[in-house]
Amino acid sequence: MGFIKNLASAGVDALKSSFGDQWLDFLVPPTPISDTAVVFPAVIQRNNAGRGNNDYGSENIITRGSRIVVPEGYGLLTFQDGAVTGFINEPGAYTYDNQDQNSKSVFSGGGILSSTFQTSWERFKFAGQPGTQQLAFYVNLKEIPNNLFGTQGPIYWDDSYIGAQAGAVTRGSYVLKVVDPILFVKTLVPASYISANARVFDLTQVENPVSSQLFNEVVGSLAGAFSRYVNSPDREARITRIQSDSVGFAQSLSAEIESNYHWTEQRGLSISSATIISIEYDEDTTNLLSDVRKADALAGRRGDSFLKQSVARGVEAAGETGGGTGLAMMGMGMGAMGNLVGAAGTASAAPEQVDPAAQLAQYKKMLDDGLINEEDYDALKKKALGL
Repeated sequence: MGFIKNLASAGVDALKSSFGDQWLDFLVPPTPISDTAVVFPAVIQRNNAGRGNNDYGSENIITRGSRIVVPEGYGLLTFQDGAVTGFINEPGAYTYDNQDQNSKSVFSGGGILSSTFQTSWERFKFAGQPGTQQLAFYVNLKEIPNNLFGTQGPIYWDDSYIGAQAGAVTRGSYVLKVVDPILFVKTLVPASYISANARVFDLTQVENPVSSQLFNEVVGSLAGAFSRYVNSPDREARITRIQSDSVGFAQSLSAEIESNYHWTEQRGLSISSATIISIEYDEDTTNLLSDVRKADALAGRRGDSFLKQSVARGVEAAGETGGGTGLAMMGMGMGAMGNLVGAAGTASAAPEQVDPAAQLAQYKKMLDDGLINEEDYDALKKKALGL
């Protein structure tokens, strides 16, 4: 008797769900939905302001002939039994067309026999449940903002502008864009976000595992991105411009990420813009940047300027050790060091007599131009006069 009772119950359930799924559905995006939501399920409007309510429709069956609304800036992916069956990337209202027996309806052709009783028989074999699963998910095709990055310690890169390795702690944000929704969903979105009763897939949520993965990959690419930026000829190799050049930095960051992790090629993602919110250079880089600015102020004579600035900063150490050559070289770019070595070689071959008056005039001009302070000037003056 128990077996017969179960069969009867399954038959009733199968018939109810079959009739319930004859009604055409109207699928729309959920409300409210965040601007940073990337993938989220379509919802069925079963109740029409109290004028009708379908209580027997299956949760994961979309009736053939149902309407699906796709808003501007979004795409729609349909799934059956876990596989992608269709994609829409243009806004508008679309009619769902699926030849699966579970989706057929008397309202979209086929008649009572084929649309209801054949479906009931198919569901009878699964204890009254549909033998398939049909789902629809929206994909955000707009730019997705507020993806943050930051480094806890300094990152380092070779910088052709200052002629040395530079380092800084930095933080900022980038804007993502899904450029291939099918590839994105297949390779990056966890199964739990494209299954029945799925949550909203939002990359700004801390608990999102993909968000953490992308964060780590961006941070891991920052040093290479900085190097690309400053060593690119069309950017005039200036790291100090990176904060005001969000497009240029985004291109460097995107290129580095693509080289390391193949976001666009293998995941359907790209970075459309990126902004450095703050950048704090380490002490050595700060000093080198200061030298470079002063060098540029002296008509581009960077080598001589490096020497002058380094000597000015190293006067005290030179007095203690008997010479400031080591400190001077630490403050120079490679070009300036070459000039100094060449000058030193010439001096050893034939020492050149230096006019103290000319030196004092030069130091006075540096003081007037703000390149050295009064204390530096006094020290250099004493040294030139042999005091």
